[in-house]
Amino acid sequence: MRRKAALAAMMLGAMPMLSGCIAAAVAVPLAAGGAVARKRLSGSDERASERQRPAGQPGPQATPTPVAGVEPFRIVGVVNGPMPTPGAPLPPAPGEEAPRNPPAGMQYLYGSGEAAALSLQAYQQLWSFLSARAQDRKAQLEIRGAVLSKEGSLEVPRFMPCGKKPLAVVFDIDETVILNLGYEADDAQRTGPYDDRRWKRWESTGAEKVAPVPGAVETIEGARRAGIVVVFNSNRSEANAAQTIAALEHAGLGTPKLGETLWLRGDGPNSSGKDARRWEIGAKYCVVALVGDQLGDFTDLFNPGGVPVPIRRNMASQTMIAAMWGNGWFMLPNPVYGTGLHGDLDDVFPQDKRWTDPGEAPSPAPVPTATPQ
Repeated sequence: MRRKAALAAMMLGAMPMLSGCIAAAVAVPLAAGGAVARKRLSGSDERASERQRPAGQPGPQATPTPVAGVEPFRIVGVVNGPMPTPGAPLPPAPGEEAPRNPPAGMQYLYGSGEAAALSLQAYQQLWSFLSARAQDRKAQLEIRGAVLSKEGSLEVPRFMPCGKKPLAVVFDIDETVILNLGYEADDAQRTGPYDDRRWKRWESTGAEKVAPVPGAVETIEGARRAGIVVVFNSNRSEANAAQTIAALEHAGLGTPKLGETLWLRGDGPNSSGKDARRWEIGAKYCVVALVGDQLGDFTDLFNPGGVPVPIRRNMASQTMIAAMWGNGWFMLPNPVYGTGLHGDLDDVFPQDKRWTDPGEAPSPAPVPTATPQ
């Protein structure tokens, strides 16, 4: 394990000290694991992969206990009155039916301060990393790219060379730089499977119903000022390119150009995988960082299909590629949809980590009944 860790450090380089808003260095875990197949298969469509779930239903709500002498929490100029009970539905407008609660993942990603903090944390760390790479280029230092080459694997990472190509950072779009608030609000009130036709209608009409992910606008503006090209690589349809550009503009993220700084999904059978597009981008630019909310935003090697849930988790955390997280690869939170939402009880919770409450009375043994003679 020590030998593999040392090899990873030599191959990937030491984690740079962060500056600006993040002053402390971030430790990068170096882990060794079992061999991972090098065969590349196209990644499954991240949005369709986990849309087979009913919309959330309102659960029982706890009644808050008043505390003597304590005023209800107020935010001056924002909230006029006590804060609503966590998880409780908002009060309906006159004549309207009370809405159902959105699923827990939507509450977290689109409504919580915790998710906003995680996004800001990722983007501030990204900005520190990009700023350091811009300084390296000014100092004419050698820079390592972040796009795995065709010969690279999770166990033996090899990256596309940078040379003198312009520096670039590559972003996924949905739930990485923009939040699809309009679509998700509609989806929260529905049941049944994911409907790709409805998503395509959203792509072509919902440009003004999105919002930027916290931290995205500032980081992208900073990258451009530092001379780093901002590129978007998304599984949105190429046929709706104009509306995707309009959505990015509406979110304050600039106006990318298709085929240069915007790469979208075509109509081919394997078009949901992103490696082919990444290699085209890497041929034009020195890609120093990849940013996404799904493992497939970094390499299609994570999505070969049919991999057990624990093994896929280890592919990200127990191989040589683990050193890339926060050091060229930056992940945003998304508990709402995607390739990460898989696994039954045995997949997620190993048997050797199960706990039985010692204070819980055991179930009574069944009383034997007399056998009729």
